[in-house]
Formats: sequence, structure tokens, C-alpha cells
Amino acid sequence: MPVHICNTCGTSYPDTAQPPGRCAICEDERQYVARGGQAWITRERLAATHANAWRRLEADLFEIHTQPEFAIGQRALLLRTPQGNILWDCIALFDDATEALLRSLGGIKAIAISHPHYYTCMQDWAHAFECPIHLHAADAEWVMRGDGAIRHWQSETLELLQGVTLLRLGGHFPGGTVLHWTDGADGSGALLSGDIVQVAADLGRVSFLWSYPNMMPLAGVTVRRIADTLKPWPFERIYGAFPGRQVMENGARAVERSAARYIELLESRQP
Repeated sequence: MPVHICNTCGTSYPDTAQPPGRCAICEDERQYVARGGQAWITRERLAATHANAWRRLEADLFEIHTQPEFAIGQRALLLRTPQGNILWDCIALFDDATEALLRSLGGIKAIAISHPHYYTCMQDWAHAFECPIHLHAADAEWVMRGDGAIRHWQSETLELLQGVTLLRLGGHFPGGTVLHWTDGADGSGALLSGDIVQVAADLGRVSFLWSYPNMMPLAGVTVRRIADTLKPWPFERIYGAFPGRQVMENGARAVERSAARYIELLESRQP
């Protein structure tokens, strides 16, 4: 029986003869059901109509992005280290070409994902490389397709490899996670942020929302906590969820400045 994938968010559901009647991810207020109603695609049909494009962002960091754009349109990032490779965030399309390219680059030692909107077909990637998937336990209820490869971590930080650390920031989701890479940006540090710290159209700014498609804000106290949590972690660059969305210099300053302005606007009494 086929695995069914939601056309709008890319989440995969357990294999059944018929697709599910609803997508719990899309019905949540942080996402949406498309105007035409709930629609589904199988892994096989997706692979027949789409392909993954690759881009090298810096030494040892690669972007993987599906063309034409599918579902939310996020990118996955492959981080290479001497201790093994980490796949950060995930996309729905995992085809033969993608697997072959990943194997040529050393495979995948572990998968880590920022939040439930990017869980997609993480199980297929993990099975191919026999590697664990690290998800924060606070978001465990949003796993729609359970799998033995999933490891739910519960602390505020998790060091995957030396110099590669997951940080729970919350915000967009309670378990919202970013990845700090000590050796990124030529040793100045990089943050792989998903939607948890969203790189804006102005590439010197970031933002923080409860719901991006429905434009629902976070509380100022939450934004301040996110910014304060990041203060001890130096980083020059921020690689966001979408192609082209990266802060290439003064990343830590961009977070602090953007958080301060966000809070200022929320608390303003001006009409």
C-alpha cells in the first residue's frame, strides 16, 4: 500500500489503501488547508514529476531543494563533518538520484529537524542510511508516521557531534529547534535556523512568528527568551528555511536587533 503525502505541507502518513480524510498538520492554526481542499500524492508520483536541485552554500554545507517547488517549499541542508554528516530539516522527495549523491558525499549519520512542518518523509531518509532522527519531545504529538528511527530528546541542548549542537528555542512550536555549527562561516559559527528564527526578505533581519502563513505573532517575552538563549552561542551566519534566505555576516547582531525591534513594536502604544 502507498504512503500518502499531503500536497500542502508535505507530511507523510502511514501506508493505507486510501489516503487519510484529513491532515492534522494543515488543520492546525500554524498551517492551513488549501482552498481546493485536502489533496494527496504518493512518493512514486512525486518522484515522477519533481527532482531535487543541489547548491553548495559554503565548504561542507549543501542545500537540497525540490523543483518545481512542492508543499511548503523549504530546503534541507546537508552538513558535512569529519565525524559524519547531519541532515538538517527534511523535504518530502527522496529519490534514487538524491540517495546516490548523498552516498557519494559520505551518507547521513543523523537527521535533526527544526519543527513538525518539516518532518515530511524523514522516515524514508533514515531507513536508507540506517540513521536516527532527532526530534524534540515537546513536539512528539505531531509525528504522523511513527518509526523506530525517531529519538525524542528532552533537554534544552543536545550535542549531536563535536561542534554540532541542537538548541531548543520553542516559539513557533514548543520544541522548536535550531542547530549551532561551531566551524561554520570559516570558524566564526553558523546557525541553521529553519522557521524558528526566520530569515526575512531583508537579509540583515530575522523574525519570529507563531504562524507564518496566517501571520500570527509570538509574545514579546517569548521572543526575548529566544534571543537571550542564543546569546552564549557565537555565529556569524544564519541559514534559514528557504533558498536564498541567509544572513551572511553579523548574524548574532541581526537576531538581537530584530528581537529588540519586534518587542518594541508589540509594546508600542502608538495608534
